[in-house]
Order: sequence, then structure tokens, then C-alpha cells
Amino acid sequence: MHVDAIYGAIGRFSVRFRWLVVLIWIAGAVLAATQLPSLSSVTQGNNQKFLPANAPSSQAAALAAPFGTSNRQPIPVVVTTTSGSLTSADSTALDRLAVKLGTVPGIAKVINAGRSTDGQAAEYIALAGVAGSGNPQWAKNLVDGLRAQIAGAHLPPNLHAHVAGTLAIQVDQQKASGNTGNKVQYLSALFVVLLLVLIFRSFTLAITTVLPALLSVSIAGPLVAEAAKHGLQVSPIAQLLLIVLVIGAGTDYGLFLVFRVREELRASGHDTGGELYPGRTGTGSSILADIAHPRPPARDAIVRALTRVGESISASAATVIAAVLTLLLASFSFYSDLAWPFAIAVVVILAAGLSLLPALLSIRLSLLAVKRSMFQAWFSRPKLLPWSIQGSGGPGVWGRVAGRIVQHPAATLLTGLVFFGGLAFAVTGYTAAGFGGTVTAPAGSDSAAGTALLAKHFPQSAANPTSIIFKFSQPVWTNAAPVAKAMNELRASGDFTQVAGALNPVGGITLTPAQYQGLYSALGPPQKLPPTPTAANLLGGRIPVQAYQLYRVTANFVSPDGRTVQFSTGLKAGDPGSTPALNAVPGIRATTTSIQKSVGATASGVAGQAPALRDISTISVSDLKRIIPIAILAIGILLALVLRSLIAPLYLIASVGISYLAALGLSVIFFIKIGHSGGLVFFMPFLMFIFLLALGEDYNILVMTRIREEAHRLPLRQAVAKAIAATGTTITSAGLVLAGSFIVLTVAAGSGSGASQVRDIGLGLALGILMDTFLVRTLLVPSTVVLLGKWNWWPSKLHLDQPGEIDVAQPGPAAAASAHDTR
Repeated sequence: MHVDAIYGAIGRFSVRFRWLVVLIWIAGAVLAATQLPSLSSVTQGNNQKFLPANAPSSQAAALAAPFGTSNRQPIPVVVTTTSGSLTSADSTALDRLAVKLGTVPGIAKVINAGRSTDGQAAEYIALAGVAGSGNPQWAKNLVDGLRAQIAGAHLPPNLHAHVAGTLAIQVDQQKASGNTGNKVQYLSALFVVLLLVLIFRSFTLAITTVLPALLSVSIAGPLVAEAAKHGLQVSPIAQLLLIVLVIGAGTDYGLFLVFRVREELRASGHDTGGELYPGRTGTGSSILADIAHPRPPARDAIVRALTRVGESISASAATVIAAVLTLLLASFSFYSDLAWPFAIAVVVILAAGLSLLPALLSIRLSLLAVKRSMFQAWFSRPKLLPWSIQGSGGPGVWGRVAGRIVQHPAATLLTGLVFFGGLAFAVTGYTAAGFGGTVTAPAGSDSAAGTALLAKHFPQSAANPTSIIFKFSQPVWTNAAPVAKAMNELRASGDFTQVAGALNPVGGITLTPAQYQGLYSALGPPQKLPPTPTAANLLGGRIPVQAYQLYRVTANFVSPDGRTVQFSTGLKAGDPGSTPALNAVPGIRATTTSIQKSVGATASGVAGQAPALRDISTISVSDLKRIIPIAILAIGILLALVLRSLIAPLYLIASVGISYLAALGLSVIFFIKIGHSGGLVFFMPFLMFIFLLALGEDYNILVMTRIREEAHRLPLRQAVAKAIAATGTTITSAGLVLAGSFIVLTVAAGSGSGASQVRDIGLGLALGILMDTFLVRTLLVPSTVVLLGKWNWWPSKLHLDQPGEIDVAQPGPAAAASAHDTR
């Protein structure tokens, strides 16, 4: 069966059984929303969970496993007194509070991080499991639960407790800015509808076009969430990008069909305003014809349009699917786990575009007045946007532009290459930035108060430490000299602002190796000591209470078997989520390895946010180098099959490549050179390439299949001019929709934690899509086609007439519709 016959059959079914099709999609959306989990409930925000086991930071986390902090989210709780110093009665109240904190759902354990050296504050660290981390509701439940336990503990009036740290700050920021995922979805939908109203001058047509995309979001999200319940990890960034991809790309596919329906209606004379049915005069014979053939020709236009562009829409979706599935080859599962969510989403979009949209268009036709078809009001009114001005029989803006392009293809191509090449050169100024950065608590919030108290009383706080871990062959309780030597060498390295370990667990007071060994001999392992000492524990007063409490806190730095020790450090390079800290990691690892040899440890590692980000950055670059060629090959094969050519895919992929480099260079100019940011988020080049390669080829396919269609009956230059005149509005409108959706993503992200990377990705993709649709796809590609001539289709044999006089005003769409398509 010819491929057009397949899409014709799909169109006829969707139009004939339009109400059934719509009901099936609505039922699917309802079932997905009620029977499957929501996408936001399964997001995973801990990037270290996405690292492979052989990454250095993963190996360090495994080395620190005896401490029970691996794959845990630390949430500091700081308690201060207003009565000078903490008393024994205060200690009893704090012990009760620690027990209550441990009852919060999701909290695995609570660590006593000790008292401050001034005796005015105590710190506890609640360790939460990371299942569901990244989901705003997960974080809110944890932080609100801890705060509820603090309120219910009825602490003495002189004690004040606050939840601090990154997670608490993010929750307070979220309360101020609202749910980001919902904002992205609502704002994207609103933007797309408003833009389509401007393009179509019809609110109902705008809703009809965007509705399949919105239903696709409601179905694809729960499907991905269900997959996440069975092992797939979904990051918050993936959640946001999926929403934008579904709404933006789904609307694009809708535009492909709607604009082609417009052409089919014009070609049939359906927009003349005089006769509704071509060939009928409104006489009695017309009435008899209506009885014999009750289906309006306008509905036939939907079937014809889907027959024409169904292959283009399917091929466009296939290129996106192929591009994202190459991510399965990535070592960093943050990338590989994007593959199936995006592939699932695009499959849902494709199904909606081929079935639901034709059904909705058909229903809309049946609800309009007899004398007005769906598009007559649209065509009879002046268009608001200049690129939409394509009056009956007129060439339109893109028709005139196309006429100039085909007359001067070499000059057009050369000018474009110089322009894009200049922007691409700016890529040399690219600097990678960390996924994170310093987060600031909202003024007056509980987290702001807690963070200030941590900085005041616990400068070496374990709220977000970089941990240096050493493993010894013998327990350090019997020989603590290597621990003292490691601590001194870490301090002398110049890499750290603070170093806290077994001999100085709360800073300030430092135990000698002999004192530490003596306390072990008298009290045993610190992990087994009760929070409040008894007389027997204090050996009848021979051991001071302060020494007892100090020794008890050392359990946070020495494993239960005494063979593994860790040091909590503050980085001189800055916040662990910052780019300088990320860049300092190789030096810190070299220092740690050197100290390992110096103190006779059998293994060592560096764990924490900065080391994890360094590994992510390194693996990201490696994945980019490996996956780009595979993605290009996969897309190239698809293009060759769709276009029946081995030559066209070469320059089409090259056009996406130069568009990608130009967009990345423009991002460097805006954000680094002009905005003076520390760099672009390190996975931005990777995601930009995959998205622009996949989405850019969507527009390539639409243009090239139309040029090929026109070239069967027109000289090549004229075929190119006709194709660009017909598809220019479609492509630029689709580009505006998709780019605008990514810009909405940056607006909805706000200014909270993670907003910088969302901004980088969203604006970078928007810039790339706009340049691709307004310049590359409508200028460079057509000029290349004209210059290559018959070689565009090699090795297939497409008959091309000799170039003739170009008349861009000639009604090509009508002629195209009436001619026999021999594709």
C-alpha cells in the first residue's frame, strides 16, 4: 500500500468517527490522571544518583557507606538559647526533640552534630531518603514535617529551633513562587493559545489546534510516571522539558496539518465566499448533490491534507524519537533516562496529531454556520502578522522572499554562512558552570534564620560539606596518630576553610590522639553512648560532661568498626555548587591521594556536591562526543528514507549543526560576555544539540518534502519558490510557538534554586529555534537546493523540468492540489 493511502485511511476514519475518536482521547486522559501517578511525584533531584558506579564520587560515596549518610539528603536543624549557654535541662529537651524529628515520614535517621564551641547552640542533621527528591511536594512534606515536630516539642522559652540548609531554602522559595511545573504547563498553554489567536484570528481554531497537545501532556506525564515506578529515574529538568516539548512540538504538528488544510480549501475554491461546495451553484442540482453526497468537501480537505502531510508529521516525530533514543547510550543516566520519557511523549503527540486533531477539525466544521466554513472568516479578514499575509492569489511575504532567494542562491548562502559562522566562533568563549550554585533564603523566612545561626555558631557545619574519606587497615581507636596527621595535612593544603573530624568534631576544641584513645578505652565506641550520660558513664566524675559529649559526636566521623574516618570540610573555592568549586575538585582529589599515601590509608575518596558535579561534567562531555555521531547517523538514515536521497541529508544535518553552534555562541555572548555569568550549565550543549537536531529536522522534512512534491511538476527554482511561499508561514509560526514555549519555561522558573540552568537551556533553545526557522530553514536550505539542482535527489531519479520564468504570484497551491502526485 502506498504511504499516502495509509494516511488517507487514517484521515477518513478520524473524520467519519470524529466523536468516537474524541471520546477515546478524553477517556484516556481521565484514566491517566486518575489511575496513574503524577509526573511530579516521581522526579529525582539528586544528580549523584544518576552517576555510574565507577565515577570517583560514586566510589567515594560507597567508601562512606558505613556512616549511613550515602544517598541521604541532609537537613540541618539548629537550636539556640537566649540564656547564655545550654543547660542540662536544655539537653534533655533537645534529646526529646531529636526523637521527634526522627518520626517524620521520610527521615531515615537524626545525627547529633554536637554543640557549638561557645555553648550557645546545638545542631542536629536529619537525613532523608532521596526517593522522590526533586519533587517540590516531597521536599515540602519533609521540611513542614520537621517544623511541625519542632512546634509540637514545646521547647523551653529560652530555646529556639530552625530548619536550615538547601532543602529548607528551596521549600521557602517555592512557597514564595508557587509550583514551577504547573506554572510551566499553564503559562505555555496560555502563550500558545494567544499566539495562535494572533495567527489565525480565531479563538476556537486556536483552541482546536492546541487541545491535542494539552491532552497529550495529561496522558504522557502519567505514563512516564508509571515507568518511573518501575525503575526509570526522572529529573526535575526532564519534567519541565517534557511539558514544553509536548505542548510546543504537539502544536507544531498541529500547525503542519492546519496550514495544509487551508491550502486544500483554497485549492477547492472553498474560500471564495460565494459557493460553499466547489462546482455547485446553489441551485436545485446542488441540493440533490448534497443529498447524494452529504459529507462536505471541507471535511474532504482534512482528509486530503492529512494524506499530504501525514508522512512529514510522522517522519518529523520519528527524527525526534531517534534523536532522544540515542541518549540510551549515555553513561550518565541523567541523559539516558531522558530517552524513554521523551520518546513516550512524542509517540503520544504523534498519535494525537494524526487522529485527534483531524477529528476536532471535523467537529468544528460541523458546528459552524452553513455559509461559513472553518477557514472562510479567517481568509476574508486582514491578517495581524505580516508573515501571515497570503491573500487569495497573492504571493505573500514568504513568496516574495522565496523569489529573491532563488534568483540569488549563492549570495544568500554565502551571507548566511558568514553570519552564522561569526556567531559560531563565539563558542570558543564557552565556560561550563555547575548544576546548582549558591541558594539564598527568602528574607524573614525560617530557613534564613537557621542559615544565619549555622554560619554564626557552626562555621564548619555539615549542612553541605565536602567529605574527605580515608580507610585504614586497623581501627583508629587504638592508634589515632594517622587521623591527627591527616587533619593537619588537610589544613595545610590550602584547599579548605574548615576541617572537622574525629579529633575536633565541633571545631574549636581539639582532642590529642592520646586523649581520644583514652576516651575510647574508658567509654567504648561512641556510637553506643546514650545522649545523656549517667554517673557510670562519667566514671564518678573523672570524665567531664563536655568531654563525654565531644567524644560522643565523634561517631559522625569514625565508622562503627573504627577503620573508616571522614573529615567534613568547607571549600576555599566557594559554594560546593559553584563553578570554582567544581574546577577545584581535581586538585582536592590529588591532595587527598597524596595524604592517603602519607598516613598509610588503604583507600581514600572525596564525596559531596562539588565532586559529583565534577564527575557529571566530565561524563557529560564524554557522552556528548560519543552520542553526537550516532545521533547524526540515525537522523541521516531517516532523512535519506523520507527524501529518497543520500545528498540532501548531508547538507540538512550540516544546516542544523551550524544553527546549533550559532545558538550556543549567541548564548555565550548574552550570558557570559554581556551578562557576566560564571558560565553556562554544563549539560546545556548536550541537550541543545539533541533538541535542535531533532526539532530542526522537523522543519527540514516539511520544507524538503514540499519542494520534492512541487518539483514533480515545476522547474526546480519555481518549485523551491512555491514550496517556501507555502511553508514559510507554517515554519515560522511553528518556530514562534516552540521558541515561545521555551521562553515561558525561563519565566516560570523564577529566581529560585536551579533557575539559572533552566534560563540557560530555555533561552538557548529558543534562540536556536528562532534562528533555525526564520533564517536557516527558509533561507540557507532553499538556496542550497537551488545550487545543487538535480543532485539533491541522488540516487533517486526525479524528473526536473528546465528552469523557467519564476512567477511567485502564480497560485501554486491550487495547481499543486490539482496535479497528480507521483512521489
